[in-house]
Amino acid sequence: MPAKVLVVDDEPAIRRLLRNTLARAGYEVVEAGNARDALQQAAAEHPAAILLDLGLPDRDGLSLIPLLHAGGEVVILVVSARDAVDEKVAALDLGADDFVGKPFDTEELLARLRVALRHRGPPVEAQKVVTRGDLDIDLDRRIVRRGGVEVHLTRKEHDVLAMLVRHVGRIVTHDKLLDACWGGDEDARIEYLRIVIRNLRQKLEAPAPVGSVIANELGVGYRLRSDDAI
Repeated sequence: MPAKVLVVDDEPAIRRLLRNTLARAGYEVVEAGNARDALQQAAAEHPAAILLDLGLPDRDGLSLIPLLHAGGEVVILVVSARDAVDEKVAALDLGADDFVGKPFDTEELLARLRVALRHRGPPVEAQKVVTRGDLDIDLDRRIVRRGGVEVHLTRKEHDVLAMLVRHVGRIVTHDKLLDACWGGDEDARIEYLRIVIRNLRQKLEAPAPVGSVIANELGVGYRLRSDDAI
């Protein structure tokens, strides 16, 4: 059965573009032009994913995110022209899986959707060892190997990497990383996080990588690339 995607956008032209793009990629598509219809369609159709615009005529799209999640497990990709850093952070903190700004590239949007759907389901903690490229990450034993060779990580480096692994393919905001890895320490600063990320990149990436294993979402947070993007 093809995955069902709910497109929520008040612009008919955008809905048409997304409907055609998703249909060509093999998805079943349902649509809503406002928040009220979005909630009704989500409850009736039980989509696997929702592409959500924030600028809806009857309600701020941000307020819909927790309501849509309350109806059951669903992937939410925000697709919006409101792409300021604070908007992205707010959407991700409320539970969105990703954020794609308008205007968007349809192939990139499809790729983001595939990643989000692929990593929906059982948490990464249920896996004994997680493999990303030539990296083998054992979260329980706190052992990391690159190309079969064990890599020494500090406790904080392990903590940050584990948080990124548990949300592989998704953006983890600076605040979430600081809260999870520094335990709400008021003295924790984003500079500490940047140092840890820099050290992880030096230890985990090949000398001349084609692309960084840990991607920087400018001003928002970090993302561990999925295995097919490394």
